[in-house]
Amino acid sequence: MQIRRVAGALGAEITGLDLSSELTAETATALRSLLNEYEVLFLRDQAIDPRQQRALAAVFGPLQTHPAYGTVPDLPEVMILESTPENPSKIEVWHSDMTFRQHPPSVTVLRGMLIPEVGGDTLFASMTSAYDALSQGMQRYLDGLFAVHDFAQGFKESLAEPGGRERLANALAENPPVRHPVVQTHPETGKKALYVNALFTSHIEGLPPLESSALLGFLCEHAVLPEHTCRFRWAQDSIVLWDNRSTQHKPVNDFLPASRRLHRVVSEGDHPY
Repeated sequence: MQIRRVAGALGAEITGLDLSSELTAETATALRSLLNEYEVLFLRDQAIDPRQQRALAAVFGPLQTHPAYGTVPDLPEVMILESTPENPSKIEVWHSDMTFRQHPPSVTVLRGMLIPEVGGDTLFASMTSAYDALSQGMQRYLDGLFAVHDFAQGFKESLAEPGGRERLANALAENPPVRHPVVQTHPETGKKALYVNALFTSHIEGLPPLESSALLGFLCEHAVLPEHTCRFRWAQDSIVLWDNRSTQHKPVNDFLPASRRLHRVVSEGDHPY
């Protein structure tokens, strides 16, 4: 197995590893260690099937499902993320996956199935790097603050569509707003990371609306400065693993009228709160 760092803040490309082979305990341990170190891992030419992808994600903890996405038949944990000219993706902002849940995913495993010839990259940002770059005064101020994360905010475009609220009624009922600390400590590395995002975080508790909006806007802008980021160019059978506790990501939807389809599996794993 060879490891090549791709950016200063986060990201490593892994070669010499065949995920279609049996996943040994040694390989699983190595992947966990590398993910703790680099936060996002990129692997190419991994022709695995959905069950093998599910098994890979299970290395990091119990698997979760999602209330708003279709799934592979008989595999409810393998979500289908598809964008077509008729039904383009509506998520185009920086975020961490499913922070509207009390226990969001710890690790995401995403595989490229149908990839456009041009465009469709994904950007990643290290929330560890973003926290470390804050002044000590700001770090002290943020410690102890909580923010509210809301499914309804993240899926507001879908909810606004004709019949959207009816289609997502169960998801809304099962996912009321939740609160998470603005800064969390990673349970495995012990490093602190920002934990707010532009998609799901609605406000910071205990602050007047204007102050909350200003602080949240600053944190979301600061978190994705170029020095905290890296970029991945997809190809068929590429796989990306990222730590959802310490990163954010953003799909670049610049490939229409082409289509893109990805398979995603997420694991709950350990949480710091």
